[in-house]
Amino acid sequence: MGSSRAGAGNHLLNIHVLENKPQARMVAALVHHAQRLARRRWRQLVWLSGDAEQCQSLAQALWQAHPWSAPLWVGSEHLSPRKARTRLGAEHQLVVLDTHSTGFDPEALGALAGTLTAGGLLVLLTPQPWGESPDPDYARFADHPWHWSELSCHYLARLARQLQASPQVVRWRADQTLYLPRLPVRKADEAASGDSDCLTSDQAYAVTQLVGLKRRRPLVITADRGRGKSAALGIACARLLTHKAQRVVLTAPRLSAVESVFERVAALCPDGRRVATGHFVLAEGSELIFLPPDVLTEQVNAQQQGGDGSYLMVDEAAAIPAALLGQWLAVFPRIAFATTVHGYEGSGRGFALRFRATLDRLTPQWKALTLNAPIRWRSGDPLEALVNQLLLLKAPLPSAQTDGSAVATKVIDRARLAHQDAMLEKLFGLLVQSHYRTSPNDLRQLLDSPGAQLRMIEQAGEPQAVLVTREEGGFEATIADRVARGERRPQGHLLAQSLATHAGSREALTARWRRVVRIATHPERRRQGLGQALLGEDMDAAKQQGAALYGATFGAEASLLRFWLALGFTPVRLGITRETSTGEFAVMVAKALNSEGEAVLADLSERFQTALPALLAFELKALPAAVLVVLLAQMPSMPLSGREWQDIEDVATAHRDPALARSALQALARVASHRALTETQQQAHQQLSAWAFQNIALADAHNDAVKSLRLAVNSLIEVK
Repeated sequence: MGSSRAGAGNHLLNIHVLENKPQARMVAALVHHAQRLARRRWRQLVWLSGDAEQCQSLAQALWQAHPWSAPLWVGSEHLSPRKARTRLGAEHQLVVLDTHSTGFDPEALGALAGTLTAGGLLVLLTPQPWGESPDPDYARFADHPWHWSELSCHYLARLARQLQASPQVVRWRADQTLYLPRLPVRKADEAASGDSDCLTSDQAYAVTQLVGLKRRRPLVITADRGRGKSAALGIACARLLTHKAQRVVLTAPRLSAVESVFERVAALCPDGRRVATGHFVLAEGSELIFLPPDVLTEQVNAQQQGGDGSYLMVDEAAAIPAALLGQWLAVFPRIAFATTVHGYEGSGRGFALRFRATLDRLTPQWKALTLNAPIRWRSGDPLEALVNQLLLLKAPLPSAQTDGSAVATKVIDRARLAHQDAMLEKLFGLLVQSHYRTSPNDLRQLLDSPGAQLRMIEQAGEPQAVLVTREEGGFEATIADRVARGERRPQGHLLAQSLATHAGSREALTARWRRVVRIATHPERRRQGLGQALLGEDMDAAKQQGAALYGATFGAEASLLRFWLALGFTPVRLGITRETSTGEFAVMVAKALNSEGEAVLADLSERFQTALPALLAFELKALPAAVLVVLLAQMPSMPLSGREWQDIEDVATAHRDPALARSALQALARVASHRALTETQQQAHQQLSAWAFQNIALADAHNDAVKSLRLAVNSLIEVK
C-alpha cells in the first residue's frame, strides 16, 4: 500500500495478492458496486465478518484494488477508534473500522460515517458470530468489581440482528460469499441553489439570513451532519467582511471544528491572508478571528468583545455550556448559533430545549432555520439511514398521553427491551429530548451496564417518563480507606467514590447506594408528578433490596436543586469547578433509606455545611447567587443575637463599614433563607448573600457598591 493513500494516523499495511480467485472476484464486484454508488452520490456500509486475519486480508485487498481518495484504517495498530473524532471535517472515500481486537465503539461509527464521501464504503470488520458475547470496548463501563467479559451484550446482539436484516447493508462473510443489495432507482437531482457559492437552496437561504442578521434577532441554524452548515457560516463571513463588518468573531468547542469556515473564507477572499491559525485578515483590514469559548467569555467580561456593530458566529453550539451562550447573547447584538441536531454527540435536540427559554426571555424575536438537503451525498443515501437506525440518532419523541388514566410505574427487562425496537427508540428519544448531552454510548450502557435498572411510566403504549438508576458502593472497608486516601480509584461508582475521595467519608463507599443516572419526563407531561412517582416507587424498591442511600448528581441550577430538596434530599457535595458539558457546578444530593444511611448522611451533611462557607469565599466565588440562597436554607440558622442586630442596623441605617460586620450580615443571610420573602426581598437576599459569602461587589464603584449593599440589608432588616 502506498503511503500517499495511507490516511492520517495509519501504519503501512502488509498487502499480498489474493490467491483465492473467488475472493478476488468478490473484491472486484465490490469495487464495481462502489462505482455504481458514486453515480448516485451515495455511500454504503460493508459488514465483513469472520476470522480476524481473513477479514483483514480481504479489507487490504479492497484497499489496494481501487485508487480510493484518502482511505482510512481504524483499528488497534492504526488510528485508535477513540481518536475517530479527530477525523471530523476530513473526507474519506474508504474507511475500514476493524473491531476484532479493540471492540466496537459506537461513537467511532457515528463520527466516521460523517466523513465518508459519495461513492464511499465504510467497511466494518467484526468476528463471526458477532453479538453473542461482550467485546473489549465494554471495559469502559465495567464498574468495579465487574470484568467486561462478565457483562451482558444486548446492545451488540441488537446491532448484529439489524445488520443481518437490513436491505441497506453489503454483507460479506470472509469464509463464504458476498451479498450485494439491489440499489433503488436514482432520485432526481436537487434543484440548483441560484447562488454560485452554494451547493443547495437550503445553504443559499442560510447564507442570506446570516448576512442579513438583525439586531437582537439571533439566528439558530440546526442541521444533520453533511448539510453544509459550517460552509454556510464561511460563505456568510466572507460576505460580511467584504461588505458590512470590520470584524466577525467565531467560536466553537475547538478550532478544528471550524477549519472549514476558514477554508471557505480563504477561497472566497483570495486577497486576504491567514496571519495565525485562528485569524484571517482581508486586504482592506477586516478580520475573522477565532476565540475559544473560555477566552471569549473572559474578553466579554472585560468588555473587550461585544457592543454595537459586533458579530458573533457560534458553531457546534450544542457542545458549549448554555450559561456561556446566554452571556454572549446579552452582549453581541448580531449573533448566530449553528449546531448539529442528530450527530454522534446526540446533543442538538437537548440544546434546543435547554436554550430556547433563554432565547425567549432575552431575544423573543429569534429565528430558527433548518438545513435539510445533504451536500456530501445525495438524499436517500443508504449509509446515513442505516447509521441513524443502528445508533438511534433520530429516535422519535413518544406521543404525550393525557387521557387521565392512573399513573403506574414498572421495571423494564433490558433483555426484552433490546428486542422491542419501537419501544427502545421511544425511550431513547425521551432521554435525548430531556438531557443536554446524550450519545450512542449511552444507548449501550442503557442496555448492558452492570447494576443498571430502568423504570418507566407508560400510558397507551407510549412511555411518558423514564428513570435510569445504577447500583453503587458496597466496598470492603480496606478498599474504601485506600480510595479515601487517594491511593486507589476503582472504575465507576461516581457518587459514592466522589464522596469518599473528596469528602473523606469511608462510610459513603462501604454503604450501598442507588444513584439516579437519568430521569426524563415527556415535555408535555412535566409538572404533573410523573418524576416524583418514579422516584418514590424506586426508593421504596431500593430500600426493600437493602440499599442504605439514594442519591443523584446534576448541574447546580436553582429550580432543579429545589426540586430535589422538596423530595427530602440533602446536599452532600458541591463541585469546585464548572462542568464542561453544562457550565454549571455539579451538586450531589442524598436521602437515607435506613438507619445505616441516616448515620452516613448525617456525617456527609455536617462535612458539607462545615466546608461550604470557606469554599464560597474562594473556589466557589462564581457559584450563582440563586443557587447559593437555596443552599443557605439547608444550613442550620441560629437566632440573631443582640450584638448582631446592632451591627446589622449600624450598616443599614448608619455609616458602619459592611466589611467589619460581615459575620453579622452572613447570619442575617442565613436567617432570611428560612423566611418567606417578597420578590424585592428575594433579590436583596441574593445580593447580600453573594457579598457576605463570596465578596461579590454590588457595583463597580466602591461608594455605589456600599450604597446598594445598605439598601439590600435595609430591605431584609425586618426579617427576624
